[in-house]
Amino acid sequence: MPPAMQYTQLGRSGLKVSRFCLGTMNFGPETSEADSFAIMDRALELGINFFDTANVYGWKKGEGLTEQIVGRWLAQGGGRRDKIVLATKVYGEMGTAPNQGRLSAYHIRRACDESLRRLRTDVIDLYQMHHVDRATPWEEIWQALEVLIQQGKVIYAGSSNFAGWHIAQASEVARARGLYGLVSEQCKYNLLTRLVETEIQPACERYGIGLMPYSPIGGGLLAGTGRRGGAERLRRESEFAKREREKHASALEQYVALCTELGQEPADVALAWVLSRPRVAAPIVGPRTMEQLESSLGALEIRLGSDTLEKLDAIFPGYQPSPEAFAW
Repeated sequence: MPPAMQYTQLGRSGLKVSRFCLGTMNFGPETSEADSFAIMDRALELGINFFDTANVYGWKKGEGLTEQIVGRWLAQGGGRRDKIVLATKVYGEMGTAPNQGRLSAYHIRRACDESLRRLRTDVIDLYQMHHVDRATPWEEIWQALEVLIQQGKVIYAGSSNFAGWHIAQASEVARARGLYGLVSEQCKYNLLTRLVETEIQPACERYGIGLMPYSPIGGGLLAGTGRRGGAERLRRESEFAKREREKHASALEQYVALCTELGQEPADVALAWVLSRPRVAAPIVGPRTMEQLESSLGALEIRLGSDTLEKLDAIFPGYQPSPEAFAW
């Protein structure tokens, strides 16, 4: 029997989401539509009610392939749409024209309508800015999002790949306009990538924003050669991943040895560590196969003691909040 799913509120909002968010980036490019449907059905059975996608996923400019797959899955009915919190993103280029990307009001409103059409739904529960847009004023961005919220097309707004000061700036402008503001920040966060702890995590704490870490097992680097890090994954590694593996070879060797000592799979320990971090609501698990989805749930049952956390910090040093991270 898989462990029972746990739920938490997304940031300061009243919205309850599963402790794991189903990432769909592999649906289409890596995982067939039929297998994607089966994974989404199984995720529901396992209690995962939080699904994340983006208009650029599928990586064929302008097609929104992954959103289309999720939309066709939702269109099967059976209460699927009512059972999930549906999140997607806006920013990436969806065409070659000058205004088919970024966060102008022009693009945000059109991109939202296009995502709704592909997803075959009338509302996006969490609409996330996929990247900060340094060229567009926050007043313009919030005006566009406010219209979408008033129209009932969007319920909550979130960010992704923001710096701490971007989160603060966005939140203060939203407050000045009388808006609820951001409820989530999706960022890369794992044992190998801990810069989040200097400013992003403290900003989220201050503004009541829930963290949605992506790449929680470091693109497979923290999976060792166990259940989720076997020979097939190693063959598929990009040149960047291979360089990262070589760069962190000593730390990864120590990490796998510690996991062996604990009697746990490295991937499960990595996920359990992310789940234990302050402000983390739901790490994103992006399975390519059913096995990868089901194997992720083991992390829910792992409780890392203070001694283990100290050993992990020794292998993968973290950061204090700024300015203590680099000054007295």
